[in-house]
Amino acid sequence: MGDDTPAHVKAHATGQWAETIFRALSSRVANRWQFISFRGAGKGEWRGVVDVLAVRKDTAQPKDPLLKRGDLFDIVLIQIKGGSAPPPTRDDCVRLKAVAKYYRAQAIVQFQWRKGVSSTFLELDRRTLKWSPTTGSAVFE
Repeated sequence: MGDDTPAHVKAHATGQWAETIFRALSSRVANRWQFISFRGAGKGEWRGVVDVLAVRKDTAQPKDPLLKRGDLFDIVLIQIKGGSAPPPTRDDCVRLKAVAKYYRAQAIVQFQWRKGVSSTFLELDRRTLKWSPTTGSAVFE
């Protein structure tokens, strides 16, 4: 894309690439995980604070005697940032924490991708609302 390409078009393409890179890197270590994207029309950004949901069957024996192994799920909430997208605000982090509590998510993860520069996994500490570096392997163990 040239310099005359509108910013919103570049942002749309960067967001799609960031998600593609996230899926490629995660799939190397996330064998049993399924990824659900919440992109809107034309694969653009959509409303809400969660961009991708990672889900796998929880094979541990549930504490509830009515349930059997494999009835429950492990959930990770993922927010994807590409290019020069600003980091999540404190309000975004509070919302992510509330969504995670509602669904009992294991982790809240941010994936950042800068074309030709870096790709980074970060995990939100729910107590301090600070992001800490992590790896795909650690998140999807």
